[in-house]
Amino acid sequence: MAALLVLPSELTQRQARGALGMLLQGMRGRTDAQLVVDASALQVFDSSALAVLLECRREALAARQAFAIKGLPPALARMAALYGVAPLLPSAA
Repeated sequence: MAALLVLPSELTQRQARGALGMLLQGMRGRTDAQLVVDASALQVFDSSALAVLLECRREALAARQAFAIKGLPPALARMAALYGVAPLLPSAA
């Protein structure tokens, strides 16, 4: 079974700390085999969104959970590719 966490519609430097805290709290105590982050609501974002996703990935892997992203906006996927982190942000099946 997979845990599903949802990103807000806006995730910039201004919201990053709060969003990360919310996501990490949602992860605590979960024993699911996989963590899926739903990014389909994201409309306004900057590179801070990548930082939040990468930290969620680190936490998931530390908890021995697989990590995947659902609905990554194309512009954020391009940004991830530009920064060289796209392979670390796999798409959910």
